Amino acid sequence: MTTTRDAERQPPDPQLPAKLAGHPSVQAVLARRRAGDVASPPAVIDAAWLRELCLAAGADDAAAVSLDHPDLAGEREHALAALPGTRTLIAMAVRMNRDNCRSPARSVANQEFHQTDEQANHAARSVTQALQDAGYRALNPSVGFPQEMGRYPGRIWVVAHKTVAVAAGLGVMGLHRNVIHPKFGNFVLLATVLVDAQVSEYGQALDYNPCIDCKLCVAACPVGAISKDGDFDFFACTTHNYREFMSGFTDWAQTVADSQDAADYRSRVTDSESASMWQSLAAPPGYKSGYCMAVCPGGEDVLGPYLEDRKTFMDTVLRPLQDKEETLYVLPGSHAQEYAQRRFPHKPVKEVTGGWQPPVKRPVSS
Repeated sequence: MTTTRDAERQPPDPQLPAKLAGHPSVQAVLARRRAGDVASPPAVIDAAWLRELCLAAGADDAAAVSLDHPDLAGEREHALAALPGTRTLIAMAVRMNRDNCRSPARSVANQEFHQTDEQANHAARSVTQALQDAGYRALNPSVGFPQEMGRYPGRIWVVAHKTVAVAAGLGVMGLHRNVIHPKFGNFVLLATVLVDAQVSEYGQALDYNPCIDCKLCVAACPVGAISKDGDFDFFACTTHNYREFMSGFTDWAQTVADSQDAADYRSRVTDSESASMWQSLAAPPGYKSGYCMAVCPGGEDVLGPYLEDRKTFMDTVLRPLQDKEETLYVLPGSHAQEYAQRRFPHKPVKEVTGGWQPPVKRPVSS
C-alpha cells in the first residue's frame, strides 16, 4: 500500500510531448515509478558481494580501485571518456595453464593465451551485466584485441589493465613488464570493469614485489628486449613478438606490394612465414615469443620447482626455448639484431621494417 509519504518521495513524471507520453512503453515505465517498483541501487557497492560476483564469473582474483587513486591519474580522462561518471575500476585476474605457456610449440602457447583471453573477456562481460542488472552503469573494455585501431599509432587501448591491476593490489610489474601476481605469478591475463559507483573497500597495493630478480626473462628473450638493469626495448619486443599483429602485418603487406611477381614474393617470404601469416589472419594472431612470461618463477604457486632444483628448472623450462630454431625478426642495425646474432647464432635473423615507418617513395619515371 502506497502511503502519502511514499507518494511524496516519488519523483514527478517528466514533462513529455503528448505522442511520447502516450507510448505504451513510456506509460509502463512511469507506472512502475509511481508504484515505487523502481529502486535505486545502493550508492556504495559492497566489496565482498563484488568480489564473489567476479569469482563466480570466472576470475581467479579481483579487487577494486578508485578512479581517484594517484597512480591512475593518467587513466582518468580515458576512463571518463569511455564511461562518463566512472568512479571505480574493478581489476580481475584469470589464470593460465603454466606448461601450455612454456611449450616451445607456439600453437600450444598461443591457444592458451587466446583461450584465457576469451575467458577473461567473458568474466568481465558477466560482471558488467550483473552490475547493470543491479542498477549501475558499467563497461568492460576488451582484454586485448580488438582495440581502437582508428587511433593508431596513438593510444589504442581504452584502459591500461596492468596499471589498474597494480594499483588495485593484484600484483607488481616485473622486470619483463608483466604483472606478477603474488600467488599465480605472471601466468594471468587481466581484465577491467568500469562502474559509476564507489565500493565499500578498495584493494591495497602490495608492499613487496613478487619478482625474485632471477633474470631468467633476460636470458630467455631472443631479441634482448629486457636488460638486467631494468631497461626495456619496446621496439625490439614488438617487432618480433607481435610480428603477425598490426605492425608486422603492415610490413608483410608492403612486401607483397613491392614484390614483382609470385616468384619474387617467395624469394622474400618463406613458405613457413606465409603459412604462419595466413593462420594469424584466419584465426587469432600468434605471438612469436612470450618466453619472458614462460620462464618466470615468481609467485607462490609457481616458485616451488625453481627453489627445489634450479638446474632442472632451467633445463626443462628455459633451455628448450633458447635452443629452439626459429626466425627472429629485428629492425636493421638495431641492438636486437646484434644481440640475436651474437647470443643465438642458431636462430635465423631477418631484417624487417616492423611497419613502424612508411616506405620510401620511389621516384616517378618520366
